[in-house]
Amino acid sequence: MERRYLVLTQGQTHPTPAKMAATLLRYKPEWVVALLDAENAGRTADELMNAGKGVPIVGSINEALPLRPTALVIGITPPGGRLPDGWRSVILEAIRSGMDVISGLHSFLNDDNEFVQAAQKHNVNLTDLRKPPENISVNQCRARLTNTLRIHTVGSDCNCGKKVTAIELDRALRETGKKSVFIATGQSGILISGRGIALDRVISDFVAGAAERLVLENKEYDYLCIEGQGSITHPLYSGVTLSMLHGFMPQCLILCHQPDRKILRGSPDIPVPDINKVIDLYEKIAEPVYKTKVIGIALNLMSYSDKEAAELTARTEAETGLPATDVLRFGPEKLIKAVFAFESKIKQGHKVVEN
Repeated sequence: MERRYLVLTQGQTHPTPAKMAATLLRYKPEWVVALLDAENAGRTADELMNAGKGVPIVGSINEALPLRPTALVIGITPPGGRLPDGWRSVILEAIRSGMDVISGLHSFLNDDNEFVQAAQKHNVNLTDLRKPPENISVNQCRARLTNTLRIHTVGSDCNCGKKVTAIELDRALRETGKKSVFIATGQSGILISGRGIALDRVISDFVAGAAERLVLENKEYDYLCIEGQGSITHPLYSGVTLSMLHGFMPQCLILCHQPDRKILRGSPDIPVPDINKVIDLYEKIAEPVYKTKVIGIALNLMSYSDKEAAELTARTEAETGLPATDVLRFGPEKLIKAVFAFESKIKQGHKVVEN
């Protein structure tokens, strides 16, 4: 069936809270017929989201119906992943209008009796993207036995560009003829790629095992561009970040960083650490299980002018000694060169990563 998504962003039409919407608009705009946000009805998505040129913003389900949407997509990823108060009525109206509903929240649609009964009555489907598979085992450290180059995006904070960077790296590698794949570990990536595991929903003992499983399922590829989650220093999300490092056993890391972010998102007052400290932490924390190396910096510079962005990029390179870029503004080429240089050193027998 043709995908024609109405994306619900009610009052949160901005790339940071509306990550799901931003991902769809950037990578699958042909799937999106409109955003639903009564506060911004009459405007277009690109005015507020920097993506989705010409996609309208409508104020109600009824206003969207002439666009023939087939599904309502919950377009935000709030801290804790809970359904916002007041959104139930919109979801029920969409169901009564014959739309499927797709959600990446921790609040599962299929665990809600009211939604389930309404979906059955109107013969529509409810999809919970974060629902993990049943048969996940603990980590057995088998990722290191594969022949893949595992490139893992990690962050100085949550929600600072890890998914976008992994997607852009994969796209650039495939454009050079390489056998590469994007590995989705969150709901937005799963929606656009059609596969993956939302690792922040997996029981803690099995997160590393789920990460290992994603490597083994894709071992026929030469390059895995692995989406990161959270941050190793974030008091809310560090558990999943560390487990992913242990399960994926990446040879190299791309650190994602948003320079204007001073306090970790969602924390009360925890500062974002110095970028060199973060680099050192990732390498040292991973080392006892599987040594890894940060080989480049992916900057999120959406709030800066072109001149400021260029200056910040040069400053970051000087401060870290690593190639840096904003993959959306300047492209991922510097990071691709860093990947190839790192791979060449491994093939030449240099002791870049020892295990």
